[in-house]
Amino acid sequence: MAFRFFGKSLLYGLPLGITFLDCVGYVARVDGISMQPALNPLPDERDYVFLLRWGTHNSAIERGDIISLISPKDPAQKIIKRVVGLQGDVVSTLGYKHEVVRVPDGHCWVEGDHTGHSLDSNTFGPVALGLMSARAVAIVWPPVRWRMLKNELPRRRRPIQAAKTTSNYYN
Repeated sequence: MAFRFFGKSLLYGLPLGITFLDCVGYVARVDGISMQPALNPLPDERDYVFLLRWGTHNSAIERGDIISLISPKDPAQKIIKRVVGLQGDVVSTLGYKHEVVRVPDGHCWVEGDHTGHSLDSNTFGPVALGLMSARAVAIVWPPVRWRMLKNELPRRRRPIQAAKTTSNYYN
């Protein structure tokens, strides 16, 4: 009887769990110092964040969002960065081959918060929105750091010129 109940639970629970992880979100560990001080402010502790997949398929992101994406340098690796510029924005770069870049359609400009300690768009250029997999919305571990992540962009990293309308971003 117990085995039958377990089997039925597994039969219904497994597809629901997979659907939740695929459509809604999941928890992931953040490694490295590239997003300090927002994430991993202490060198010996790791933050775990909830990554929301809901709404990222239509590229509904804003400047200041922290996103998870497939690394353009190594497709086997996922990275987490802050969105600095959206398509059509003109951004000043930090060591990229051009001092100023207009972000092309279907792309965004991402950077780590710890300037100089991050492999980001200043290394590999604008990132295709199709590489984005989720948006970080909250720190869920350790308990002393529980909080929602703010959508904030440092004043010094705001685009030189923001695109005029947002309606063209999500076509």
